[in-house]
Amino acid sequence: MRLRVLIGILAALTLGCQVNSEKAKSEKSKEQVSIDLNDIVERGKIRVVTDYNSTNYFVYKGRPLGYQLELLQALSNTLGLKLEIVVSNDVEANFNKLLSGEVDLIAMNLTITRDRSHEVTFTEPHCITHQVLVQQKPEEKTTAQQLIRNQLDLGGKTIYVQENSAYVTRLKSLGNEIGDSINIVEIPDYEVEQLIALVASGEIPYTVCDDNLARINLNFYNNIDVETAVSFPQKIGWAVRPNASDLKDVIDNWLINFKKTNQYKRIYRKYFINKRSTHLVNSSFHSIKGGRVSNYDAIIKEECEKHNLDWRLVAALIYQESRFLPEVESWAGAIGLMQLMPQTAETFGVKEITSPQDNIQGGLKFLIWLDKRFKEVIEDPDERLKFVLASYNVGPGHVEDAMRLAEKNNKNPHKWDDNVDYYLLNKSKPSFYNDPVVKYGYCRGEEPFHYVNDILERYTHYKNVIDDQ
Repeated sequence: MRLRVLIGILAALTLGCQVNSEKAKSEKSKEQVSIDLNDIVERGKIRVVTDYNSTNYFVYKGRPLGYQLELLQALSNTLGLKLEIVVSNDVEANFNKLLSGEVDLIAMNLTITRDRSHEVTFTEPHCITHQVLVQQKPEEKTTAQQLIRNQLDLGGKTIYVQENSAYVTRLKSLGNEIGDSINIVEIPDYEVEQLIALVASGEIPYTVCDDNLARINLNFYNNIDVETAVSFPQKIGWAVRPNASDLKDVIDNWLINFKKTNQYKRIYRKYFINKRSTHLVNSSFHSIKGGRVSNYDAIIKEECEKHNLDWRLVAALIYQESRFLPEVESWAGAIGLMQLMPQTAETFGVKEITSPQDNIQGGLKFLIWLDKRFKEVIEDPDERLKFVLASYNVGPGHVEDAMRLAEKNNKNPHKWDDNVDYYLLNKSKPSFYNDPVVKYGYCRGEEPFHYVNDILERYTHYKNVIDDQ
């Protein structure tokens, strides 16, 4: 009901507001900061904003996936930089994030247009597509409702599109081309796929989207038609700040070469062509459709609530430990969802180590015990979490050895990144584990080093797309 009211209000106000909106946009000045490739390399990570939908970025069975995500991972690996992703489906807000320096790159399916090029600089296109009209198929035995095939027939029609999207610009141009008015209603806070769903349900008559995304949605809605083109082929790319010329050059060169690889062809096929991937979106384990990470979400949430812990963090740890398999046993003898050693399980009162609930209870008690152990020396909870996660993986003794090595070498023993993590990573080398301050000897430090990074990265993905309740 709320959505219908919103749509009705927007439709009524759209014609009157369009002139004022265009004037406001033209008068709005946007200052941009000066951040280029050298600054990003010095920072050690590239900050990217992308949109959340069933194609570009989502989580399935606890694993972050998506066309844009896989491209970005390939890019960041090539650049040797960490990838920091934020999520927003608001196109205008993302342009502002870019120009203000909050992010370095907009990685969405942005239609490259002349108007947009006045604000941002586009990269080499990562694909080419065209815009199509999404409409409902007529019901069988119904002749009153006809599919629109001629663009001239769009005159006088009301079309609902994502606010500030390239579809708005295209429809305005199309109205001029056909010499008739098209009532364009811009819907805020709704992503393209959500509007397609509204067409399929009959709540709105028409929307517009890119052809490759429209054809993916044919797999989900058998009552929509996407055969009417409303544009010529268009280039789809990413965006950087106009003053980030070095970053643009690097991304352009990478994209030109990457699009020739089998890896790119596999990624594109996976998300835009392969119909077998349809079951992902229809699954309750898809973050858009059902929002479930695993079969054990209810237990994880219940146990985390007792200790005021974010269940998504614990789910990220469990995925790392066991891939949500409750009876899995490691080569070292660790068992269950949270991979408890039998001695640890006994210490924390675990009755049945393969019981999901008992195992999670024991794992959380162990985490809390580790947190208390480091709390006196590391006050910042976000910083302390890294020490706790590493200790969960390799034991607190090895982490405390790395802290002593850091202090001895004039590094901060209470800071993880580029301080303690370096000494834990190198604790497999004789010059490190034979140092007099080391009490627990050799440690294969590469594992806990990556363990911390992987869990925190996955936790960020979960926070981006999964509710904390």
